[in-house]
Amino acid sequence: MVTIAACQELHQDWLRNLAGVTRGRTFSTHESDWAWLPARRQLVLLYPQRISPAGIRPGLAEGMRLGAQSVSVWMNNAASYAPLEAFGFRRGPQPLWMSAPVSAPQQYSAAAAALDPDPPEVTGPDADELAAGRTHPRTAWHLTTRGDGKLTGRAWVYDPTAADQPSNTPDPITGRPGIPAAPARKPRKGSLAGIFGLSVGPSSRRSGYGTALLSRAAAVAAAAGADRLAINAAPGGAELCAARGFELIGRGQYLFLDLR
Repeated sequence: MVTIAACQELHQDWLRNLAGVTRGRTFSTHESDWAWLPARRQLVLLYPQRISPAGIRPGLAEGMRLGAQSVSVWMNNAASYAPLEAFGFRRGPQPLWMSAPVSAPQQYSAAAAALDPDPPEVTGPDADELAAGRTHPRTAWHLTTRGDGKLTGRAWVYDPTAADQPSNTPDPITGRPGIPAAPARKPRKGSLAGIFGLSVGPSSRRSGYGTALLSRAAAVAAAAGADRLAINAAPGGAELCAARGFELIGRGQYLFLDLR
């Protein structure tokens, strides 16, 4: 059974990975772990068990020194966010952690979604973060959907356990230049892959693109050896995820601070 703790650990790992591939960094202050995402000029506080002003003050000071324009905080729903209000943080939409076996979303068509490591339409911070899909061994895969040749949606699949493979092991999804993809890896019981950053353009919603991204992400995760999926769904996307086989695991908290 997937736990909310496992989902949050996976999310932390994804954010640390993004920091690493974009030349950011991670650091710790008192009872606080942080990730600096330079492409977004964003500092992220990663699931503190308790909010300690003695850890928040130096963390924010370091963020200001680095040039942060915003600070995000991801928290377990059981933790109290009240001390953050004194620093000016505001609550954002409540994250909903959901999970499904990789087989469930694959029952729906993935035809509109494909692996797309370097889409030319992606610019700015999103383009910088495409580096996450170029590591070896590969642990992240970027997907897009298109309609009439235009980009309509995108998502990431992340499986950190894929890093346990030897560096010369062919990617089970894409292979390597000139080399066919290797056979899908044997599913690892309890192995959890994450779907992050799933978004569909406002004018393209309710057209099957979100479903296609979920289905293709499930197929990619299965080929990488995962047997379960986790997604951090916004309230507006939870209905789609539930209709495609995902079950609610638990709720979290998200807060933000604008430094501009």
